[in-house]
Amino acid sequence: MSEFCGDDLAASPMTWWSELRTRMAAIDPGRTRLHLASVATASMILAAVLMSVLRTVTGQPVTVVLFAVVLAMISNLAVNEPVLARRRVTTALMVLPAAASATVSSLLESNRVVTDIVFVLVMMGAVAIRRWGARFIALGMAAFMPYFFVLFLKAGPSELPFLIAGVGVGIGSTFVLRCLIFTEPVDRVVDRLLRAFEARLHALTLEVLEVLEAGHGERDLEEIAQAQARLNETVLLVADRLDEAEDGPPPRSLPGAPGGDGAEEGTVALEGLRQWIVDSELAAERLAVSTRRLVEHHDPIPPQHREALAEGVRALAAATSVGTPRAMAASLYESARSSVHRIVDLPGGTDVIAREQRIAFAVVRVADAMQTTVEQAQCRIDERRRDRGSAAEPAPGHGRHEADTPAQEAFPARDHGRHEADPAADRSAADPATPDDPREADADRDTGLTLHTRQAVQVGIATSLAIVVGELISPARWYWAVIAAFVVFAGTSSRGDVLSRGWERVVGTAGGVVAGMLLALVVGGNLVLSLVLLFVCVFLALYLVKISQAMMAFWITAVLALLYGVIGQFSVETLLLRVEETAVGGALGMLAAFLVLPTRSRTAFGDALVEAVDGVVAGLTGSVDRILGRPGDKHPLELARELDAAVSTVRIRARPLEHPVARRPLRRGVHHTVRIIAGLDYYVRMLASLTETARSPDWAGTLDPATERVRQNLEGLRRILRDGYGPSRRGRGGPPAGDTDAFPVVSAEDLIDAAEADASAAGPSRDRLALLGVARMLRRIDQLAVGLSRDLTGRSWVEPGPPAPAGAGARQGESRTPS
Repeated sequence: MSEFCGDDLAASPMTWWSELRTRMAAIDPGRTRLHLASVATASMILAAVLMSVLRTVTGQPVTVVLFAVVLAMISNLAVNEPVLARRRVTTALMVLPAAASATVSSLLESNRVVTDIVFVLVMMGAVAIRRWGARFIALGMAAFMPYFFVLFLKAGPSELPFLIAGVGVGIGSTFVLRCLIFTEPVDRVVDRLLRAFEARLHALTLEVLEVLEAGHGERDLEEIAQAQARLNETVLLVADRLDEAEDGPPPRSLPGAPGGDGAEEGTVALEGLRQWIVDSELAAERLAVSTRRLVEHHDPIPPQHREALAEGVRALAAATSVGTPRAMAASLYESARSSVHRIVDLPGGTDVIAREQRIAFAVVRVADAMQTTVEQAQCRIDERRRDRGSAAEPAPGHGRHEADTPAQEAFPARDHGRHEADPAADRSAADPATPDDPREADADRDTGLTLHTRQAVQVGIATSLAIVVGELISPARWYWAVIAAFVVFAGTSSRGDVLSRGWERVVGTAGGVVAGMLLALVVGGNLVLSLVLLFVCVFLALYLVKISQAMMAFWITAVLALLYGVIGQFSVETLLLRVEETAVGGALGMLAAFLVLPTRSRTAFGDALVEAVDGVVAGLTGSVDRILGRPGDKHPLELARELDAAVSTVRIRARPLEHPVARRPLRRGVHHTVRIIAGLDYYVRMLASLTETARSPDWAGTLDPATERVRQNLEGLRRILRDGYGPSRRGRGGPPAGDTDAFPVVSAEDLIDAAEADASAAGPSRDRLALLGVARMLRRIDQLAVGLSRDLTGRSWVEPGPPAPAGAGARQGESRTPS
């Protein structure tokens, strides 16, 4: 990559400026973090100004200003509702628990013991209600922070009216700025996300190019996998914006695109844009997967073929650089196709040649998808932006309330819903051997406490101890220990997560102390400079909060140093005391997570794997139903997006197990399992995309048995994972190698061969190629499920080879099969 970005950069159409723009677009997709940090900082400034006026009039201390500012920050950070209407409701509702907790805290101020007991109960309740989703997470924080701050200020009933005013001003500032003034049209947000998508695709092509130019290397392959994950995250953001439009009353279509009836002008529904993005992502993933397999098989590539593939990928990288003119991008896409056309036109081969062709096919697919989909989407968005006034007029009956409905409106039910005819129920009734619902088995098996109940108990114990120990260390600064003990449980699912989060906060706080000392020397008592730097540090803390808890703690500590300087209470001893209290609170939180009703990282990881396999089954069933003309509740692409979210959870929960402190065999096993689950996700999404063109109700005779066998294999894999057979349990209580009776997982190759042979006899060539593509995806899903099942029960896992000879037709038509 360095060679391409260095010597070749001057010769390529990209300039250093376009490369910088590309990197900046990829760092913050859609500028979502920038928007949040900017609006939150502005809200805090507005709250500070308004409460300063009130303070001047009433003669109240400066602490009422800080109270309002803190609530403005919390109401921005805690509310993560993606839909504007729901965000408005949640933000408005925060006033109720905030006012109630401030009232209770001030009324109990004279009885310290009762106050502390109620404080612990408030924190436990704030954690327990997280089970009900994003709104209750925000409401819990709205109850916690005012109670704590009133306790910290030692405010009594006489200050209660001003505290209530602070609640209204702080949360009201957020409501006005974030929910009314600084809302953005959905097309503008999607436009920026599309640029981020191009930037992430650009980064992926650079990683692929480096591998093709340099040859083998595990480090390079890992970087490709990371680039794939970042690309998928951006696609999820785009899909969220398309499903949950933030704009006032935008039409659910982009104007000016060709209509489905062949007219030159018409409308393209937003779900069409979603399909375009998915097609482009799948093509990019095919490029990454094909390159990775070529390297893993240690295939010797002829120099001329290697250079042709590298030229094609190099052209893709240049075309996807942010800022590349459309005409130049079109020329570069054509150059990418011409660079690999000789490899594409080779007779269908096996082994090395077949893997080279897959890379070439992928280059062509990426060029086609990006030129005919994302570019067109950008063009339509530009047209809408130029004519926003007329295009934004809502059609009758399509007001704001409809734009906020769930994603089902983008994928209306076909003919009739599952409640009228449920193919899955029909299959279960017809086949007594169908396994019982695994979810019911889980319900019978799981008789313990839920995750949030466990965490509520852990938080209660940890914060109680933090109050006691914190006061022993410093009666005036005990609250830092309590906050650290409470915050380490936010967004965690296992004791490993708590350990990582606690360690990050301690490290960030220690670094912030050093930064605070340096800033104190720089400002030298200058009030204006101190205030400017204070809000800069606040902005950076809010901008980085979703990236790293360490960075959040770092900048918040710097803010405290500047704040103490402004009020004349700065001292090195105070900052060092913050590190000590934070370390104690974090340690008590980690101790509670490990000793009190612990949730092991392996257990949380296994639960996420089970949910991902459930998503694979749902996506597979939904796609096959659509291909065979059966009705379904959700569109296969919607099911695939839900699977994406489940796989994202798998990756997050795998992090503690992949940490360098974990045993090497465990890290390798977890990493391998995550890769296989990601592979299942990839092929399910490819299958979902094929449902747009593959329709054959007459294929049920052979496709249904093959699908049912694959589904049974996935259920077998699910049971293996559910019963604790994961990378951490191999050789410790699992079934002996080769014990297929306990977990019946049998390859569906023979049934898929029959379905593929049936598809080969289909009518028109286009239909035949689409159906063969479906069979190929089904085969790959089965191979991965069977392979992972055997690996987890003690057998050696072998990566599936190319499709069987019966699938040769699909392989030869690969360059034309939709992906």
